[in-house]
Amino acid sequence: MLIEAVPNFSGDPTPMVEAIGAVSGAAVLDHSFDRDHNRSVITCAGPPDAILEASLRAAARAVETIDLRRHRGVHPRIGALDVLPFVPLQGARLDDCAALAVEAGHRLWRQLAIPVYLYEAAARREECRNLSEVRRRAPGLPPDIGGPAPHPTAGATAVGARPFLVAFNVNLKSGNVAAAKAIAAKVRETGGGLARVKALGLEIASRGIAQVSMNLTDFTVTSVAAVFDAVEREARSLGLEVLESELIGLAPRAAIDEAVARHTRIGGWNPSRILENRLAQCGLR
Repeated sequence: MLIEAVPNFSGDPTPMVEAIGAVSGAAVLDHSFDRDHNRSVITCAGPPDAILEASLRAAARAVETIDLRRHRGVHPRIGALDVLPFVPLQGARLDDCAALAVEAGHRLWRQLAIPVYLYEAAARREECRNLSEVRRRAPGLPPDIGGPAPHPTAGATAVGARPFLVAFNVNLKSGNVAAAKAIAAKVRETGGGLARVKALGLEIASRGIAQVSMNLTDFTVTSVAAVFDAVEREARSLGLEVLESELIGLAPRAAIDEAVARHTRIGGWNPSRILENRLAQCGLR
């Protein structure tokens, strides 16, 4: 059985990548860091026991190296290890990942004193099923495991189980953050836009541009190309142009191929960004 974990950290990923890489059976497939977001995303895969151990060791390093009291970044967050989703791969089901998420949550509290919110397929409460609701309501919302107060420097963590998610950003050829926010409001599902799309408008100050930052929670319902086209259409209606797009982490071949990458102008594209290719390169397929 293979399971993927995609922990998101509120800082530089280097110590956490090293911690995951030291666990036998766990392979780091990809990692990235955005200084404006002050956020890193690591994709790793392996058998359940190895992925659980790797996630906990990475969490421990995050507690040692990240202090939210001094954190600055445009991406919303509730913790040093902000989000820890488990995704089923070969021979695994969503129920397996949900059980792993609950075990991870208990160990995060017991070993590191990090309170945990369980979300998506691991959720115990409907108000915690949606990750954006957890972020919006914490810390007033009691955690599912531990607490009630957050860790003094590492905050809290949302731990969940979900299908594949595509993290996809579209950068505007403009620093107009208000326009990016307006576009995000138009395309996201909760604003009456595209189904299974979450979106935020953010400032990327280091580049002097604005960004529509999105999560596609079901790319079979709304594709990467459809999201890109919608953002470009809304940008043009405001007299703006799209500069390029970004894929954060990896995506399944069914979500992105060479033609989609060209159409959506993904910066730095190469075939190793396809999940199945990286699994094969790491000897996991």
